[in-house]
Order: sequence, then structure tokens, then C-alpha cells
Amino acid sequence: MRIGHDAPADGDGGLVNDSHARPRTLARAAARGSAAGLIGVAAMTAGEKLEQAVTHRASSYVPGRALLTLLGRHPGDLDRPLLANHALHWGTGAALGALRGVWAATGIRGPRADLAHTVVRLCFDQTVENATGVGAPPHTWPPSEQVVDVVHKGVYSVVTGLVADRLVPGVLESRRGTRSH
Repeated sequence: MRIGHDAPADGDGGLVNDSHARPRTLARAAARGSAAGLIGVAAMTAGEKLEQAVTHRASSYVPGRALLTLLGRHPGDLDRPLLANHALHWGTGAALGALRGVWAATGIRGPRADLAHTVVRLCFDQTVENATGVGAPPHTWPPSEQVVDVVHKGVYSVVTGLVADRLVPGVLESRRGTRSH
């Protein structure tokens, strides 16, 4: 049975949910979302390299130092853990891409989802970096660095969203709970 827009409504106005198909559909959406997230990271990375070529801004190793800290190591501020940086960069992209894939399956799609996903990406990065004590809150950064971070995370989220919305049909979108009561 297909779960989605053309599925018959149940007595409460929601869509019929096959309890066996739903978990499989969500897992498939998460896997496709992870792939979309990796494509989003590739686009973000290309944009970062282009921006750095123009602005001469140095690469940040805060993500790599944060990952090493989570793993029980104690990197210094001058350490440049390239592999850990890539691991967190690409791993976060895949993990949050999985979230975006689930959103696409459940009808959370398009520009509004991209905007919300950008906020999720920014918050995730800042939570990891600040909880480990490796990063500083964005409000302490120069304004130009704040803009750069938001733009790059926006590129990630828009590209991830475009790919996820293309790869993942919104077959689990419900019409239940459309009113507050």
C-alpha cells in the first residue's frame, strides 16, 4: 500500500499508515537524505574553497579539534587535524542530510524546510564546538565571519534540500493535526 497523498483517509482524516511500511519508508528516506547531505557538503566545500580563494580567509580546524575533544583527546588551538576536520564535516553533512530526507518523506519540503535545516545545521555545529570548549559563540566572531558561516551552511541546506526533495517522495505527509485542537 502506498502511504501518502493518494492513500485513503482514516476515520480521523489522517492518512492510512501501514505500520510495516512506515519504518522501511523512513529508513529509505534517511539513507537517501544522507546521500543528499553528502552532495550538499560537496557543494558547500566547493563554495568555501572559492570564497577562501577570493577573501584569503584561512581554513578553520575548529570542527576537527571538537571531534578530537569528543574522542577524549586534547588538541591545542594551533593543531590542524585535517582528517578529523573532514570526518566531522562530512559526517555531520550525512547525518543532518538523513534528517532532511525524513523531513522530505513526511512533507516538510521546499524553501521553508531549507531555511529550518540551515538553522539546524548552524545549531548543531555550534553545539558541538561550544560544548567541547573548542569554539566560541558566533556573536563573539567578527560580523564578516558570521555572514560567511551562515551563507555556507545555507548552501549546504539548499543543495541538500533540492536533492532530498527530488530523491524522496513525500509519501508520509499527514493531514492529521492541521488544527491546534
